[in-house]
This record gives sequence, C-alpha cells and structure tokens, in this order.
Amino acid sequence: MPTPPSQLDIATDLLTLLDATTTEPRPDTQLEALTLAVAADLPVLLWGEPGIGKTAALTQLAAALNLPLTTVIASVHEPSDFSGLPVVGDDPAAQGVPMAPPDWAVRLERAGRGLLFLDELSTAPPAVQAALLRLVLERRIGSLKLPPGVRIVAAANPRSSAADGWELSPPLANRFVHLQWTHDHDVVVRGLGGTWPRATLPALNPARLTAAVDRARRAVCGFLTARPPLVHRLPSGETRRGGAWPSPRSWEMTLRLIAFATAAGSSRDVLSLLVRGTVGDGPGLELLASLDRLDLPDPELLLADPAHAVLPERGDLRQAALDAVVDAVRGRPERARWDAAWALLVRAMETGAPDVLVVPATTLASLRQADWDVPASIDRLAGAVSVTRQADRAAARAAVATKARR
Repeated sequence: MPTPPSQLDIATDLLTLLDATTTEPRPDTQLEALTLAVAADLPVLLWGEPGIGKTAALTQLAAALNLPLTTVIASVHEPSDFSGLPVVGDDPAAQGVPMAPPDWAVRLERAGRGLLFLDELSTAPPAVQAALLRLVLERRIGSLKLPPGVRIVAAANPRSSAADGWELSPPLANRFVHLQWTHDHDVVVRGLGGTWPRATLPALNPARLTAAVDRARRAVCGFLTARPPLVHRLPSGETRRGGAWPSPRSWEMTLRLIAFATAAGSSRDVLSLLVRGTVGDGPGLELLASLDRLDLPDPELLLADPAHAVLPERGDLRQAALDAVVDAVRGRPERARWDAAWALLVRAMETGAPDVLVVPATTLASLRQADWDVPASIDRLAGAVSVTRQADRAAARAAVATKARR
C-alpha cells in the first residue's frame, strides 16, 4: 500500500498552488519607468513604505527579463564586503595584497549577466554607504569588475519608517535614479487574484536612435545654457540631499533617459518620473516644460500650409503653438500671413477645444492694418470665441458669489 502523504506534504502542495501566478500586459507607469532605467543601464533606487511591494516587483522583474537575481542586504554587510577583502599572496612585497571580492560578486561575474538587488539601503550606516560608491558607479568590487550585463537596482524605506534608518549620503544618492514606489489598488487586487502586470524591456525603434540622441542633447544642453545655476545645485537640507538633485553626473543620466524614452516612444508621464527622479522635482519640471517647447511645430511651417497643419493634441501645447504663430505674424506683418493665421485658427477650432483660441484670435485681430479686408473665416470663429468668453465670465461670477457666501 502506498504511504499516505503527510500533512507537511499537503501543506507544500497548497503553498505551490498559492505561489502559482501569471502575468498580463497592463499599462503601469512606474513599472515602465523602472524597466526603461534598467535598459539604460542606470542604477535605480526604489523608495517606498515597508510592505509596498518593492522586493516583489524586483523578483518579478528579474523573472520576466530572465535575469538571475542576486539580493544583497546592505545593512548586514561590512564595508570590506563591498570594497574587497585583503588576501595575502605568495609575495606581497612584489605583487601587493589583492582585494578579493565576495562570493556573490564572483557568481555574477561568471554568469555575465544578472540583476543585483541592494535591499534596505537606507539602513546601511555611513561607512557601508561609502564602500558602495564604487560598486554603484564603476561596478567594481575589490579587483573585480562586474560585466556589462549586470544591472543594479536598490530599494529603501524613508528614514521615518526604516529600521534604525540613515539618510543617504549625497555622493551615493547622486548616483541613482530615484523612483517613488507606490501601490495601485487595482494592480494589488488583481495580483492577489493571481495575475500581475508583466514587466518587459522597452521596444527601442532602430530608426529613431540618431534622432533620439540629437533630441536629448538639444534638450539638456539648451536648458542648461538658459539655466546655468542648475548645472550643479546641492540641496541645503539633509533629507533632500539624500534624494535626486542636479549635478553634471545626474544631467548625464537625464540625457540618457530622454534618449531612451524617445527611442522607445514612452509617454510623458514615464519620462516625468525618470527626469524628476534624476535631477529633482524643480529642475525636472522646468526641463520637461523646455522639452515641450522644443517639440512645438515651426510657426513658419504652419503658416505655409494651414489647411494641412498638424497641431499638438494637448491644450497647453496647442495654445503655445498658436501664440507662436501670432508672434510670427507680428514680427513680419503681411496680408497673406495674416490670412493664413486665421485659416490656422479655424483648423484649430475644427480639431480641438475652442477655448485655446480666445487669446490668439484677439491678438491676431489687433494686428489688422487699415487696408486689409476682414477674412470670411472670422465669422466661423466668432461664435466659439463668444461662447468661451461668456463661459469664462459666468465662471468668474460664480466664483465671486461663492466667495461672498463664505
């Protein structure tokens, strides 16, 4: 007679069923930002409260990318574990004393590829953080250099919720792309049901590579030319120094991320997470606004063929493009250019919201010279502009009335 399974065997079967999960393609901005930074070979630091799913996300990422995962808890290691252990050879006077790497680094070097996960980074004391500097930036541990196929991702809890936590030192913090890791209710519920989002590396378009590099360099160099103080700005507070802040190193990482995001066709939300996580919120938002202006269509091209002009979809960018067209007409006022600008406003009304037309239409009307006939297209705009103005005035009256009641 076969031996009946023990209760532990049955428990193991139950655990196996609980661990069996699947993945599905699902839009996830923070996961896409993480995979893009990993593809760009930049060290990433995930910030989040305990239990938020940082470790689980890294485990799933390694499995999805078919990379062996090596987890190192930084706080339980000595500085020598990252700088190398001195080993006396046959003739130290002639050959010196080599610095031997730890076993996990040797395994990564032999595999040639992998995901190195530095967990609990905010609980590592300053001496250990100092030893990590060369590992994170140069990928060196003692006399061993990690191969290019190894990617580095770290995780940390805010100091307020970390076990005996420390603030990150500015030199170490400035080597990472900082991503705030939060939970999504729908993702958690669906994941507990057995289906998690699938992590995939971004699909880089080979035809976009050269243009992506040119765009990234124009964006960063043009922005820093206009804002020299932001080339290097070390924050004054200790907490902010342990996060993202601008330096030549972090601007170089930002340039790389813009190039990768452009080549992959990533959304603006993904790029925003990455840029702000590299140079900080303030400089990052300024750069994103500059990048938007860089992508605006040439007003002269719009005036040359208003009937087939392609205007930005976003309302703020569309209004900026129309304002640029009006400024171009103001700079060289000619009857044909004035008429073309009105035709362009009509096209903007037909393809988008009319509220962005109020200021450009009013300004363009003020540029009319005495011998210029009013184009018939103005009649098509009059209704939309009038309704928009009435709506604005009604909203203003409602706001005043609400304030008065308070």
